[in-house]
Amino acid sequence: MNNKYFLPLSSIFVIALAIFYIELFVEDFVVVVPLKKSWEKAVPHQEVPNGLVSLKAKDCGACHVNHYEEWKKSTHSQAWTDMQFQAELKKESSPFLCINCHIPLQNQQEYKVTGLEFGDIYKPVKEKNLHFDPELQSEGITCASCHVRNNTIIGPTGSQLAPHPVVKDNFHLSENLCISCHNATAVVTPTLACSFETGDEWKNGPYYGKKNCLSCHMPETHRSIVAGMPERKSRFHSFPASGIPKSPNHHPERLESLEFKTSKVKSVYKQNDSLNFVITLINAHAGHRVPSGNPERFIITNIWIKDENGKIIKTQENRIGEHWEWHPVAAKISDNNLNPGESRSYNFSTMLHQKGKYNIEIQVSKHRLTPESAKYNKLGKEYPLSFIAWEKTIPFKVK
Repeated sequence: MNNKYFLPLSSIFVIALAIFYIELFVEDFVVVVPLKKSWEKAVPHQEVPNGLVSLKAKDCGACHVNHYEEWKKSTHSQAWTDMQFQAELKKESSPFLCINCHIPLQNQQEYKVTGLEFGDIYKPVKEKNLHFDPELQSEGITCASCHVRNNTIIGPTGSQLAPHPVVKDNFHLSENLCISCHNATAVVTPTLACSFETGDEWKNGPYYGKKNCLSCHMPETHRSIVAGMPERKSRFHSFPASGIPKSPNHHPERLESLEFKTSKVKSVYKQNDSLNFVITLINAHAGHRVPSGNPERFIITNIWIKDENGKIIKTQENRIGEHWEWHPVAAKISDNNLNPGESRSYNFSTMLHQKGKYNIEIQVSKHRLTPESAKYNKLGKEYPLSFIAWEKTIPFKVK
């Protein structure tokens, strides 16, 4: 037999053994890529600072009564329990990192994420969090989300009177903290994009360097921080915004950024006259675009002419908001949001052919998402999708 075509038996054995070990171990071989981006990470585990019984908002509220009652009205308090967010979270396309803005503290999260297998956001390296607190989780963006770092309470001024230590840190408790969540812009996957650009909108707007997030959403007041203590400068903690509730029992405070102007309407018109009417929406007060944040939000302006029996003679609908295409690749198709200070006018014209009494009715409504999206997410009829922000009725006659 000619051996130049055959390997020695010992070599074949070595190769076979190598193949065996490769098949045995390569299958479990994993490269763990560390978390790098801020929105991939939770705030590290926090011990309960001295003088507190827990990190829960309800326990903070035992002393800070006003702050707690204000926070309960806020959207922050609904960040985890919000039905829309929970519906999104259940989708297969939803990666682990979405929770880091809605429950920022590691104490609130069932698992610790230490890295990503081969950098894949759908393959987080997880371990059970022995300090997980489900009750704290349900509070969403709670007091400790902003006011506890390095196992210490952080405040805007510090205090020698509090029964717990307070470290002054104005930089942390500034717009920098707000923007860490409210300016999340990233294409996470081809069909999943975060498009929260409120921080960038503010930086590019007329109020940058003059006013910040706290100026409007946490206005200043002067009050006692705890009953019986001296009054001092404080801020409200209800975080008013668009005002769209997150549940049937949620009653958030509203911060209206828009102003509305209507053109004059004569009280009497002649038959076959032309009626020309203009409604103008002005982003008069927001330092960012309107709507801002969630790209599914939009504003509808409806104009109707109705006869004295309420029958609609003519109608017109106008929309302000973004349009996105989510499949096969997430992409913004259009965007006509209002810039700070920008006005948007809608012209409404019609011929008045019939004599009688009429009304022009104008209604501006703010929407969280479309009924179609709500149905897709199985949110149910009880989930609030919108509310009426402004309305006006103008009567006139045709003779």
